[in-house]
Amino acid sequence: MSEYYYELIIKPSGNFEIFVDLISSLTGDAIEELDNTIIARSEEDLSDVEFGIKEFSKAANIECETILTKKENIDWIKKYQESVKSIEIDRFYIRPSWEKPKDDKINIIIDPALSFGSGHHETTHSCIEAINKYVDEKKNVLDVGTGSGILALAAKKLGATVDVCDTDEVCVKDTKSNFELNNETFDNSWLGSANNATKKYDVVIANIVADVLVFISNDLKKCLNEDGILIVSGILDKHIDKVLRKFQDLEQLELIQKNEWVTVVFKK
Repeated sequence: MSEYYYELIIKPSGNFEIFVDLISSLTGDAIEELDNTIIARSEEDLSDVEFGIKEFSKAANIECETILTKKENIDWIKKYQESVKSIEIDRFYIRPSWEKPKDDKINIIIDPALSFGSGHHETTHSCIEAINKYVDEKKNVLDVGTGSGILALAAKKLGATVDVCDTDEVCVKDTKSNFELNNETFDNSWLGSANNATKKYDVVIANIVADVLVFISNDLKKCLNEDGILIVSGILDKHIDKVLRKFQDLEQLELIQKNEWVTVVFKK
């Protein structure tokens, strides 16, 4: 990749399509059309192309403004990768695949995708803190609304057996891909919610939104074993009271708040 590229902006006062055809014939690079403006970009100097456009506009008696600039050629992939930061949460080190692992941490690889969850959001962060505290190799876990699968992966890395579900097919696929990326497997997955569970669990995690948590509260509780742990999150602090009312038949173990976001841990 060259260090610089050239951008030529062409603004004809009329006969726009003729200028589009002309610039297309003068350069083999892709052009952009926007609001009666033609933009050509190339790593080759476009001075000769600009000269040709000006000569044509004079001969055709059509006013045409041209602006030629030399710009730094940015490596957008590298720039994007630099914007994606790794994060440490308790024993976990959550990183994209292009970052080096940390030997003294439990590494989780998550490459950003369409689904939610890379560890940086307050709700994901709080849930991982709770998983670190309440999940071990003796537990079986259900992650409801798994998103990217990051919470399920955290539980799996602690030795738990894990099932996942989500109402979005993209999320289920992303979770499977992220488990494969981490050389891990989950036991079962399905497209849907907690009401489709066929067994009970020691730990159920649901990082969704307050209204959905209220709506599926009975399904979440039915999934729990006796003395089971329920971790609910995605709750804005202004909605916490209506969520707590729906789970008042459970023992509240702790409430974790980060900024305006709340995570609650219950025990059946």
